[in-house]
Amino acid sequence: MVATLPTRRLGQSDLHLSPVGFGAGAAGGAGWAYGWGPQKDADSIASIRHALEQGINWIDTAAVYGLGHSEEVVRLALEGIPLSSRPYIFTKCGLVWDENKPETPPRQVLEPESIRRECEASLRRLGVERIDLYQFHWPDQTGTAVEDSWETMVRLIQEGKVRTIGVSNFDVALLERCEVVRHVGSLQPPLSLIRRQAAEAEIPWCAAHGTGVIVYSPMQSGLLTERFSVNRIESLSEDDWRRRSPDFRPPKLSRNLALRDALRPIAQQHGTTVSAVAIAWTLAWPGVTGAIVGARSSDQVDGWIGAATLELTLADLDQIAKAVGQTAAGSGPALPK
Repeated sequence: MVATLPTRRLGQSDLHLSPVGFGAGAAGGAGWAYGWGPQKDADSIASIRHALEQGINWIDTAAVYGLGHSEEVVRLALEGIPLSSRPYIFTKCGLVWDENKPETPPRQVLEPESIRRECEASLRRLGVERIDLYQFHWPDQTGTAVEDSWETMVRLIQEGKVRTIGVSNFDVALLERCEVVRHVGSLQPPLSLIRRQAAEAEIPWCAAHGTGVIVYSPMQSGLLTERFSVNRIESLSEDDWRRRSPDFRPPKLSRNLALRDALRPIAQQHGTTVSAVAIAWTLAWPGVTGAIVGARSSDQVDGWIGAATLELTLADLDQIAKAVGQTAAGSGPALPK
């Protein structure tokens, strides 16, 4: 039996999302610049299907994850599921890789012809006729005017290949330039108790303009989970990008883990997990529609699915804000208003 979760409308669109969605980044596996290390497709497929059984109704992936492989895994996970019961599928464009040098960081390209090529490739890999939410992954670095890029996305809607369009990692200035051409359906910024900067300007802008917000890395790539430790970092695969991240190394690591530990009493009070508390904190910000959460196994899904129905109290939020101040972890606003 499939569970039912509450839903929130994504901005002004006709998409109504469960508060948490499945992030398929790790399903891309190893062998590319920002991979999470080896991952078995069977485990990814089982995780996705388990998440859907728990009531999650959207999956977020990107062309660049595993250089196309994540999208292919998502297609496999949906095989056999009737179209009427399938989740929304979100993906992204704008990161172009070199097939001959897969571990070289991709280029940020939003040229109109490139967007079209990527869209067609994603449609094929996903095995769908229309992408529910198509997003720019990062701002362009080729000199292409964002207005030209955004106009191409508008045409993809008109052609029936895309349902809703959004952006990821854009600042307010770029959001406003896109908004002049056509309403920005959604923004996907990073947001966690450690990385809080988007709550300063971008998320309030979206709330004021009817743009939906789906945040990524609400658990800061695993740091804000019960099981993470210094020893865990040492056991990460050599090609896991987290080994190179400052958040996973001293001096930031000790502050980040101290903040994680400060969430334990709140989790115990609610009978839930630290992971769920960390995610629920992001969902407490006005304007945030949902949070993208990754999982390598069904057990990991069970560890955070409680965030979908967890409502933190004002006392909880105050306690968390105080812990942020005491640990000096991360930066940005700490108290949702």
